[in-house]
Amino acid sequence: MSYFDAASSAPLHPVARQALQASLDDGWADPSRLYREGRRVRLLLDAAREAAADAVGCRPDELVFTSSGTRAVHSGIAGALSGRRRVGGHLVVSSVEHSSVLHSAAAHEAGGGSVTEVPVGRTGAVDPDTYAAVLTARTALACLQSANHETGTEQPVAEVADACEAAGVPLLVDAAQSLGWGRVEGDWSLLTASAHKWGGPAGVGLLAVRKGVRFVPQGPADERESGRAAGFENVPAIVAAAASLRAVRAGAAAESVRLRGLVDRIRASVGELVTDVEVVGDPVRRLPHLVTFSCLYVDGETLLHELDMAGFSVSSGSSCTSSTLTPSHVLRAMGVLSEGNVRVSLPLGVAEADVDRFLEVLPGVVRSVRERLGAVGGAARGPVQGAEAGPPAEAAAAPDRAAAAGSGAGPAAELVVDALGKRCPVPVIELAKVIGDVPVGGVVTVLSDDEAARLDVPAWCEMRGQEYEGAHPVDGGTAFRVRRVS
Repeated sequence: MSYFDAASSAPLHPVARQALQASLDDGWADPSRLYREGRRVRLLLDAAREAAADAVGCRPDELVFTSSGTRAVHSGIAGALSGRRRVGGHLVVSSVEHSSVLHSAAAHEAGGGSVTEVPVGRTGAVDPDTYAAVLTARTALACLQSANHETGTEQPVAEVADACEAAGVPLLVDAAQSLGWGRVEGDWSLLTASAHKWGGPAGVGLLAVRKGVRFVPQGPADERESGRAAGFENVPAIVAAAASLRAVRAGAAAESVRLRGLVDRIRASVGELVTDVEVVGDPVRRLPHLVTFSCLYVDGETLLHELDMAGFSVSSGSSCTSSTLTPSHVLRAMGVLSEGNVRVSLPLGVAEADVDRFLEVLPGVVRSVRERLGAVGGAARGPVQGAEAGPPAEAAAAPDRAAAAGSGAGPAAELVVDALGKRCPVPVIELAKVIGDVPVGGVVTVLSDDEAARLDVPAWCEMRGQEYEGAHPVDGGTAFRVRRVS
């Protein structure tokens, strides 16, 4: 079995395991006590804080340990907003932030604050000038991840930090995905991270708050962790987290080069081995171990299940793998294909042979899933079979479902495909089947109530060189107009 989902949670690093086991014997007492056992634990906690602060690039007294990366984000945002409440209640975030940031933003907005989401380009990165333009005199806090959790795209943190400094606005950076690879560049004000992302134990987060940043901890006062993280410290886990971060960093330079080479091979090979694939994210400014791609005419849930059966654990932002049936907010913000989405994030030490085997298995798995959906070759004729979302498609064969805008002789100038009640990737499969039934300049209108179609129909048009004319609401769903160009 090959575990290719390190971006979700990295396997426990050997150094973390050793440190955890060793500190269990000495790290059980209360570090706030003055007796011998307490002093011994305080020494362990202080050493871990110094090691983590060195990795982050801050002073030890600027860093506290929390119960998770999510808690660090929530505490950091709430504390910074409260500390600057006299300035105003405006919060700025990017549209591709981790859900923990967006949940904090939603809570802030529900409490009467205002939130601006800065859009991203098709690679998933914000434009620094666009980000700077939304900062106002009433902006209390700005947030920007160092690198995206789903696509690996690195954000221009240093440039945005300069803009925030010029505007007098503190910048909080979610560094969960990148901290194991190196320090975050730029003059940031607050930083959060999570140990399980770099091979430390789960349940340990980091929150760094620079001196001079106005910060008021929320909730009941607590005497631990400078009042910024309530509760008894899990010292053995904290020691293991700091030890593994130092160990990972020691080998990061060499491993980064090796993994980047393997990911480059995946990025280059996927498009050659599988037809109708879109590799998403920035090809250059990205994390070294992560690659995301989407496959047309593929059910994402089935694809992940088949890859799991073949021995590969991968992740996805596809709506087809979500209980809400809505696309990932990251893919939606980027405007890229969501169906058949696969995220591969390689763990430290992964064998090159495992990547080779993945590339050998992937084409057959995708082909098998497409065959089940009647999409062999990307746009096969005939009804869709085996799609759980509804009955076989008949858009290409049923004349009562096609409206001709002409004399009726020859191909219809306009066809209407009724895909209401059918889920991804069926609407796009049906579109592909009938696009050849209209002449160049003709229009196919796809009716769909699948939220993913808002991304997938425009993405299909861009990938296949057709013109997307927009969408408008209809009874029961949305009508998507596609004009045949070639």
